[in-house]
Parts: sequence; C-alpha cells; structure tokens
Amino acid sequence: MADPHAHDRLIAALGAGLAPVRRLRPPWLRTLGWLCAVAAIAVVLVGRYGTAPMLERWAGAPDLGWAGLGAVLTAISAAWASFALGVPGRSTAWAWLPLPPTLLWIGASGLGCLRVWVAPATEVASLPQAGDCLFFIVGFSLPLSALLIVLLRRACPLRPVLTAVLVGLASAAASASLLEICHAFDAAATDLLLHALAVALVVGANAALGGRLLSAHVRVGRAG
Repeated sequence: MADPHAHDRLIAALGAGLAPVRRLRPPWLRTLGWLCAVAAIAVVLVGRYGTAPMLERWAGAPDLGWAGLGAVLTAISAAWASFALGVPGRSTAWAWLPLPPTLLWIGASGLGCLRVWVAPATEVASLPQAGDCLFFIVGFSLPLSALLIVLLRRACPLRPVLTAVLVGLASAAASASLLEICHAFDAAATDLLLHALAVALVVGANAALGGRLLSAHVRVGRAG
C-alpha cells in the first residue's frame, strides 16, 4: 500500500537544501543607490571648483546647460533601464528609455559649434586639453561601471550585452555630467569629438567586458 505521506516527505526533502533568496529592490531604488555614489563624487568636485563658473557658463550659453541636463537625464534613465532589464520578464522596450535624453545631450552639445561667440568663463580647448576631458570621462566611468556591474550581478539579466551597453551609457553620461562642474572649455568641435570618443570607448568596453561578466553570471545561474 502506498504511503499517503510520501509526497509530503519528498517535497520537504527537496526544500530542505534550498537557501532563502533575498528579493531584489525595485529598479528605481537600485538606480537611486547608484546615483548616491555619483552624487558623492559631485560633492567633492563642487567643493573643489564651486558652482559659480558652471552657472556662469550656462547663463551665457544655454546650450551648454541643456547639454548638461541631457547628460544627467541620460545617466539616470540608462541606469534605470539596465536595472529593469536585469529583472526576468521585463520587455526590451526599456532599452529605449535613455533615447530622448541622449538626443537632447547630443543635440545641445552640437549647438555649440554653431555659435559665433565663446561662452563666458570658457576658452576653446586645445587638443591636449580636450584629451584631458577624454581621460576624465573614461577614468570616472571605470568605477561607476564596475559598481553597476556588481549591482547587476545580483540579478539575472537575460540580455547581458544590451544591459552592459546601458551600463556603459549610464556611466559615461554620469562622468560627462561630473565634468560639467570643472569643464572650463566651450563646445568646440575638437572637444566634442573627444567627448564622443570617450563615450564610445566606455560603451564599447562595457559591451565587451561587462557583457561577458554578466553572461557568465547568467550561465552559472542557469547551471545552478
């Protein structure tokens, strides 16, 4: 005669070795946590350079202010989208979230090349000075990208490369936003080209390396 309690004992045995899983916080809340790290860096830079030169530049050339706003919104929306894609079942449509602010960032930055005057509290950057901006964006993007990757590895992004591209965009945009605090150069062509190169390097590196790290995490999770 079959044991009527065998089924219950089997379920109890299977569940005995399972470790409790801590539920992930909502994407917006994890985005806020990452932004706190960005804000901490901003506080240090403001303490060093102040806000007066930045506000003077924006007042004299509003396109610089709009570009800065676009970079900030791109960082927020790209980070949010990366965390959203880390939740299984979320639509890939989240990847389009940073598009509008990115277009604002790019468009407003390009307007500087059409102006016939130099923005106040700025000068036209030489190639070495523009190169310093490139190193600033790439340098600050490294720890910000690493932090996002670490936070995302607790989730299970099923589209790791796309998620990593968003990580790179968020980190590069955040670094460009931080650069606004101490960027004493106008939006000249050389400066903008090296900014674009810096963003491309950060996004490409994240797609290659960050995507590989997140892919490995997904494979381990599926194997487990």
